[in-house]
Amino acid sequence: MPFPAAPRAIDLMLNIPGQDNRDWYDFMQPLFMDEDSRNYKKMPAEYMFRNIPEAATGDPVQATLRAMDAVGVERAMIGVTTPQNVAAIQAHPSRFFGSYHANPNRGMDEVRTIVRLKDELDIKAVTAFPSGLCPQVPIDDKRWYPIYAKCVELDIPFCCCVGVPGPRLPMGPQKVERIDEVCWFFPELKFVMRHGAEPWTALAVKLMLKYPNLSYMTSAFAPRYYPDDIVHFANTRGTKQVMYAGYFPMGLSLERIFAELPQVAFRDHVWQPFLRDNALRIFKLDDS
Repeated sequence: MPFPAAPRAIDLMLNIPGQDNRDWYDFMQPLFMDEDSRNYKKMPAEYMFRNIPEAATGDPVQATLRAMDAVGVERAMIGVTTPQNVAAIQAHPSRFFGSYHANPNRGMDEVRTIVRLKDELDIKAVTAFPSGLCPQVPIDDKRWYPIYAKCVELDIPFCCCVGVPGPRLPMGPQKVERIDEVCWFFPELKFVMRHGAEPWTALAVKLMLKYPNLSYMTSAFAPRYYPDDIVHFANTRGTKQVMYAGYFPMGLSLERIFAELPQVAFRDHVWQPFLRDNALRIFKLDDS
């Protein structure tokens, strides 16, 4: 089928905007060396995005739900590190589900936090930004291994930024080649690449062919810039390994994303798995 008129999409990267979203990025501040990064207006990689959504007015949860309804986003994954997001998940469990952004520098305390949040909020994923942590922690660093093991035990995906980071931070921790040993050692770990994997998308595809537990979400990319390697992979052998994620309100509006999506060169059979079915399966969501 072509791009569906009523998508019922599942967005795997969304946040609920507040009046000031700068505190989302405070954890990176010690790593910023240049003045532009230290004095950003909306987000640390704003040089990469045009028309970043404005701060919410009125009730931010209701504003977010209206934006989702306008384009056909049925559900969205949001972080559980703010009281506003936790309240949104509890008030609207059919629309929002939670993820936790992990910091392995906290050792076993972080593992216990993941277990507690799974019990209390039924988080569906652990997320990671290896280059943004202070100190940085490469994808294949031993500090991640207790978290990888716990994700296997809880049967939840690990969603990790890979490739050159947008903020001006060293890229070494996120080189795609680092995924290889992790997927080899943890064949039961559902590892999901975030934020593009550029400029190593060909390697990302090669690794997805190699490891069935490895997949990819399109977070932080406007659809017109989806990497050609990823689109081709989704159209061929990777239909079950590529899935939709946005970037609202951090850098992209839902209106822009869904205006551009129909122009992506996906074959007809790809849209349903990309927008919905793969997320249902990999994140173990109820198909209501």
